This record gives sequence, C-alpha cells and structure tokens, in this order.
Amino acid sequence: MDSDYFLGVADQTMWVLALAAAPILIPALLAGLILGMVQAATSINEQTLTFVPKLVVVGVSLVIFGSLIVGLLTDFMIDIFQRIPDLVR
Repeated sequence: MDSDYFLGVADQTMWVLALAAAPILIPALLAGLILGMVQAATSINEQTLTFVPKLVVVGVSLVIFGSLIVGLLTDFMIDIFQRIPDLVR
C-alpha cells in the first residue's frame, strides 16, 4: 500500500472537515465578536447575553446549511467506501 494514498485521504478528510465546520463556526464567531463589542461598550457582563444569541445563530446556520453539510459528508463517505477495493488489492 502506498503512503501517498493515505496522505491523500487524510488531506481530503481535513478539507471536508473544514468545509463542514465553517458554515457553523464563522457565524458563531461573528456573533460572539459583535456581542462582545456591545458588552464592552455598555459594560454589561452577563454571560447569558452572549450564549443565547450565539445559540440562535448556530441553530439558524444549521437550518440554512445543514442539508449542504450532510450532502458534503455523504459524498465524502461514498468516495471513501468506493476506495475500499483499492486497499484490498
């Protein structure tokens, strides 16, 4: 078995992971940044003030991008399963 094959699979796995996580993490990061600036400007240090809006943003992101993420992961798993015969030879 060729080590380049496994490195290629690992590289593809990292890209799929980044593409699947980005639609959720980036909006949550932006919401946290905006809410942090609002908290700093108003001197309100309530923890639930940041948690609930970020939870809502993540939920909305999952509703919007959920089917795309599941499709990406499904295509990746189908590709991985189709590569199994190459490993047996």
